[in-house]
Amino acid sequence: MPSRLVAALFGGWMVLLGVLFMAMPGRQTPVQVLAAGATLAVLALGLREHRPERRGPWQLLAATVGGSALGSIAATTGSVPAAVHLLGAVLLILMYPLLAFALLLFVRQRTGGRRDRGATLDALTLTSGVALLAWTVLIGPHVRGPALATGDVTLAIATPVGGLLCLAVLARLLLVPGRRPAALLWLTAGILAMLGSDIGPQLSHPNHLAAFGRIPFFAALALAALDPTMTGLGRPTLARPSELGRVRLALLALAALSAPAVLVFQVSVNGKVPDLEIIAALSALTFLLVLARMAGVMASHRSAVARERGLREASAALVSASDSDEVADAVRRTVAQLLPADTPHRVVLAMARTGLDEQVSEEAALQNALDRSTGTTARLVAVRAVDWAVAVRLNQFTMVLRCPLVLADRPAGDPLVGVLHVGAPTWALLDLQQTLEVLATQVALALERIALSQEVIRRNSEAYFRTLVLNTSDVILIVDDENRVAYASPSAVQVLGTDPAGVLLPELIHPGDRQRLADVLGAVRSGGSTAEGLDFRALGRRRSEVMLEMHCRDLRTDPTVAGMVVTLRDVTERRRLERELIHQAFHDSLTGLANRVLFTDRLQHALARGARDGSVVGVLFIDLDDFKIVNDTLGHAVGDQLLVAVAERIAGALRADDTAARIGGDEFAALVENVQDPGAVEETAGRILAALAPPIVIDGEALQANASIGITTTPEADSADELLRQADLALYVAKGAGKNRWRRYQNHLHSAMVERLELRSALDHAVNEGHFLLQYQPIVKLAGDEVVGFEALVRWHHPIRGVIAPDQFIEVAEESGLIVPMGRWVLDQALHTVAQWWRVLPRVRRPYVSVNVSVRQFRQPGFVDQVRASLDFAGVPPQALMLEITETLLMGDDERIWTDLATLRDMGIKIAIDDFGTGYSSLGYLRQRPIDVLKIDKMFIDDMLGDNQQLALVSGIVSLAQSLGLTVVAEGIEDAAHRRVLARLGCPLGQGYHYSPPLDATEAFAWLRNPQQAAAA
Repeated sequence: MPSRLVAALFGGWMVLLGVLFMAMPGRQTPVQVLAAGATLAVLALGLREHRPERRGPWQLLAATVGGSALGSIAATTGSVPAAVHLLGAVLLILMYPLLAFALLLFVRQRTGGRRDRGATLDALTLTSGVALLAWTVLIGPHVRGPALATGDVTLAIATPVGGLLCLAVLARLLLVPGRRPAALLWLTAGILAMLGSDIGPQLSHPNHLAAFGRIPFFAALALAALDPTMTGLGRPTLARPSELGRVRLALLALAALSAPAVLVFQVSVNGKVPDLEIIAALSALTFLLVLARMAGVMASHRSAVARERGLREASAALVSASDSDEVADAVRRTVAQLLPADTPHRVVLAMARTGLDEQVSEEAALQNALDRSTGTTARLVAVRAVDWAVAVRLNQFTMVLRCPLVLADRPAGDPLVGVLHVGAPTWALLDLQQTLEVLATQVALALERIALSQEVIRRNSEAYFRTLVLNTSDVILIVDDENRVAYASPSAVQVLGTDPAGVLLPELIHPGDRQRLADVLGAVRSGGSTAEGLDFRALGRRRSEVMLEMHCRDLRTDPTVAGMVVTLRDVTERRRLERELIHQAFHDSLTGLANRVLFTDRLQHALARGARDGSVVGVLFIDLDDFKIVNDTLGHAVGDQLLVAVAERIAGALRADDTAARIGGDEFAALVENVQDPGAVEETAGRILAALAPPIVIDGEALQANASIGITTTPEADSADELLRQADLALYVAKGAGKNRWRRYQNHLHSAMVERLELRSALDHAVNEGHFLLQYQPIVKLAGDEVVGFEALVRWHHPIRGVIAPDQFIEVAEESGLIVPMGRWVLDQALHTVAQWWRVLPRVRRPYVSVNVSVRQFRQPGFVDQVRASLDFAGVPPQALMLEITETLLMGDDERIWTDLATLRDMGIKIAIDDFGTGYSSLGYLRQRPIDVLKIDKMFIDDMLGDNQQLALVSGIVSLAQSLGLTVVAEGIEDAAHRRVLARLGCPLGQGYHYSPPLDATEAFAWLRNPQQAAAA
């Protein structure tokens, strides 16, 4: 049945009951019961039809109606005990607290828990004025009048007190800001009718219990429940500032003037003031309430000022924001500043364009259009009513303030910029509603400004990148789902020799790589992998094979591309140089044999295979006898040719499975694997000696290249280090046995070990006694021969053997650990010497000193602190020092090594790689690690004049270093031809006997003062 029909029928029924109530004084109680029953039925119907979110207040109202009916029955029934009459009176009195509590729940629900102190104070002020009148007219006479029965006095006092309580809460409910629904007006009318009917008759009949006003009260409650607006009584209203309007001020003024009015009335009527104490107390209460209201007004003013300040700061932050992320951060900071401290809250900014937090849904856009058409800019909605993605992030709150980000001066058809969602306690949202509306407008302006700026930047970027694409040397292709080229940049013709547009991409690739390319494209298209830096072969312009580096990204979902973007770069020359450098890193540049690094790696793999299949692995150390004589008498060029010939003969004496290596100046090694008998290793040594026995003719002169060989096999050791050590000891024995022979390691080879221990002991004594000296070799600029630094070279002044070169004792020092104190002495002495030079030389001519640092010394804990202390003690800046390290130090991935190198470099110390290319060469550490200088080993310089490949390699290293921002120092410059070629290649620095041999400190200083005169001497 429609609500209007029910309301009409119910209204007619209640009018009929009202007529019966007045017409039949003796039947008033049954009439009241019928009215209460009808009211309860209609209340239940209204609750079922409208289903308010919170039913508690309505249930209390129903309890009030029921209690009133029961109280009337108990109080008016004649033939019952007095206790029943007393129970009825109690029920009638309890009706007022129940009604007040129901109204209080409505207040809490409509305010959302917001603390509106001003409205509460206004309600109390009005109530205090009415209370004074109630005391004077209703309560006071009964207190001062003739004695009545206790129940009558209690009822006479409790009725106006209860009415005042209900009136106070009703006033607070009416002062809730926002629209007052029709249900509230029905409720107000009914309560006022009841209060008037209950309190009014007491002026003449204190024991009157069956008042006609209950019927209008019941009717108003039922009609309020039937009204659709009854659900609004349980929802928070939109907050508005509590303004003291004229009516409100007038009511407050009447309440404040009630005390003086009562005084005047009582004095004029009675000639005295019987209730002076009560009037004074209520006057004081009213005065205190007014003071509290004034304090609240001041606090509201301060809060408004603080919010304005927060909005100004937010405006400044939004103006300076460069992207939507900064806008979101500014909004979060502002909301946190506007809310009271420790108030839980969360902000979600849903963007229509940038997708900052969440995308704006179609429902949000439709709701925004509705808001704009109705003039609503902010809505307090339940969390479950917003977008699901937003609700998930705000599920800790029940209500959320939704502020559409729109521009007021734009047409309603403009797209939605975004929506600002703020989750917090409901009272806080109500307080901030208007402030957040202003903030939302500022956010919309900021986002619009950023969007326009980004659009301008995007268009400029499009033009910029269009120019880049048209002029880049890289090939940029867009490939469709069939792997057909839909677009190709102009550079494709130069790289591929043809326009690939419309051609299947695999057809442009070498047949051997087509299937791999198809697999890669399929994997990228399915999202299972990425293609970055993959190499493929193709045919270039002259039908020659080129190497292409491919990068591929799936941009089919991007409407501006709608395809796979494939970038091809011609890396043919780079890969060739990398192969050469990799080969150089693992092979000897002079002989082409494996170097120590590759030899050690293959030895470890051979040992692993031997452990699996039980085969024997043998290591041979081969050292040429008296090779130094050839170098000293015939020169290094002849010596190098001899080494090449020896390498060829050694390699020729080995099987295909064996490995020949050059591990030092005149030291070679051979790895024999996959043999079952150690005797096969001895046979290999015999073949090598036989191969070296015939003279080697170089430049018409026959040279003898005899060698000593040390042998060891896996039966004697099972690790690479042990095999190498044993082969080295066996080589010493072979040398001591008369050379040109081989010796196999045996456990009784103590003599060689004793000799090595003696050398170590003597070296230990030399370190403790300081039997070392430093010599300095100049490092000069090839253009102008200007001295820029000196390399410090250590020599051992042996009391018996004289000056010993470092190659004869450095290895022992490394093994014994004596290299650490020796290196410390070298560093301190070199810095002391350069400090003396700096004190007498002008600033522009002060050289640096380069000091070699061994692997073991660098790995010592506290090495960086030691260098820093040495610099401080010498009194020179870090720029006066360059540390030379070997490539061996850079092997592996020891993060501490790289950290120490970076620290030294940050101090201002230059870091150089000594003998670059002879050990572990890697483009990776050159590009990423803290390196300043590359020192090209002498072996590269010696052969570059007669070997075009060697010359190209030196040129490549110089070019590579220049491209990486590294300085190159060429070692071993023996003559002017070396200097000219290196200068032409762009090598900036060099050192060698062409300029000066190593000098002691005094000679070096003289050479520094006058290099031309010193060189002539």
